[in-house]
Amino acid sequence: MTNMPLLSLLFLTLPLGAALTWLLPRPEWAKRIALATALLDLCFALAVIYRFDPSQPGFQLVEQARWIPTLNIQYMVGVDGISLLFLPATILLFIGVILASWNSVTKLPRLYYSLLLVLETATLGIFCSLDTMLFFFFWELSLIPIYFLVSLWGVGPNRRYAAVKYILVMVAGGIPLLFGFILLAFTHATSGGGLVFDLPTLLATPVPARMQLAIFILLLLGFAVKIPVFPLHTWLPLVAMEGPAAVIALLVGIKLGAYGLIRFAIPLAPQAAQQMHWLLVALGTLGVIYGAVAALAQTNLRRMLAYASLSHVGLVVLGIASFDLQGLQGSVLQLLNFTLAAGGGFLLIGALHHRIGSTDLLSLGGAARSMPLLASFFLLFGFAGMGMPGTSGFPAELLILLSAFKHHIGAGLAALFAMVLGTAYFFSLYRKAFFGPANNPVVASAMDLRPRELGVAIVFAFLILSVGFYPSAVLDVIKPAGEAWVTQLQKH
Repeated sequence: MTNMPLLSLLFLTLPLGAALTWLLPRPEWAKRIALATALLDLCFALAVIYRFDPSQPGFQLVEQARWIPTLNIQYMVGVDGISLLFLPATILLFIGVILASWNSVTKLPRLYYSLLLVLETATLGIFCSLDTMLFFFFWELSLIPIYFLVSLWGVGPNRRYAAVKYILVMVAGGIPLLFGFILLAFTHATSGGGLVFDLPTLLATPVPARMQLAIFILLLLGFAVKIPVFPLHTWLPLVAMEGPAAVIALLVGIKLGAYGLIRFAIPLAPQAAQQMHWLLVALGTLGVIYGAVAALAQTNLRRMLAYASLSHVGLVVLGIASFDLQGLQGSVLQLLNFTLAAGGGFLLIGALHHRIGSTDLLSLGGAARSMPLLASFFLLFGFAGMGMPGTSGFPAELLILLSAFKHHIGAGLAALFAMVLGTAYFFSLYRKAFFGPANNPVVASAMDLRPRELGVAIVFAFLILSVGFYPSAVLDVIKPAGEAWVTQLQKH
């Protein structure tokens, strides 16, 4: 196993599974092949964790091959303590999505599950890419399956409009991202080093100060759209309402834009990042407050969770903008918490929609009586989102707040205020949805969680509580790479 290319196997397994799923003669086999493929991928991810040395700060399990030699573009993948745990977390969420779709997807199941596996390939590729062009390839690849998943299996009347808007916004964000990566490579070439796209070399070669600001702004624009930050968030509530809940769990639960900010934008232009830290603080603070206030006004669980995620990702941006180990650890832990809490929450919202046909509060009153398990797990996932003690959200938000108060006390106070609002809107909507007046007869006869759904909820709940009570298991993995990240900023 020591010489096995585990990261390449992560990518190779999924496209093969997608092809097999698409070519199957019997559509009912598609979900089983997709599940088996994702479970095999989880085994590879666990093997990556087993091989990983958490005491080392650099990239590990690096695999490298020539891809486009004339431009010096490589297939180069690897992981460090910042990216490592996103692999199993991402795969677990995809497994949850497959199981959540088990009985609800009857139209074109082979295409649906094939697209899910392609999207999983792109997502894992983003977390492992150590070449900027390879990263951009996976970044753009992820747009294609999301477009078709939303437009073909969405639940709202405007699902095609939502899918088109998502694509147009993401392509608009991808243009400055691509220009930023190209400018970075040409800046390196004009310094006498030739075209360079691989991340380790770029990190080791300081970019001239005069070019850093342009590079940072371009990369920030590309990632800010995907995060999303206020005011570039308008696609999120629309897609959350129109798309299939299982797929929205992936968009809300896996914050690729925030990861890109940590991995590329800040360390590759450290002087510009510190010069523009006020902008990151402002974007984070505005997002925290706006998302919380907007969530408080919602009457639909889908839109509430979409705006809640906007508020919480604003907190992540605020933690990143502190440029210290405490803030970075809190932000990465919060991103992992998103995958479990927000992803799990949207899977449960999808289960509600499948049973009742709506996620509007007026249609959900009294849901706890007929679906006590669903109500209980939704409460736990909400606790994790709010950062309640004993859940994975608590150490994440605590670290971010401590870091924010240390560097930006005003932003820290604003974030604390937004967290109080967050508690208010969650309990208000939860009470109305699960314990309010039972106006819909469908709710009284609705089935509680099926064994497959219950299994996913139990696994997510176990991880949320485990990290909540023993956060050092995750923080110790992040720490060496986080210290190297902070050192990279201080060097320049």
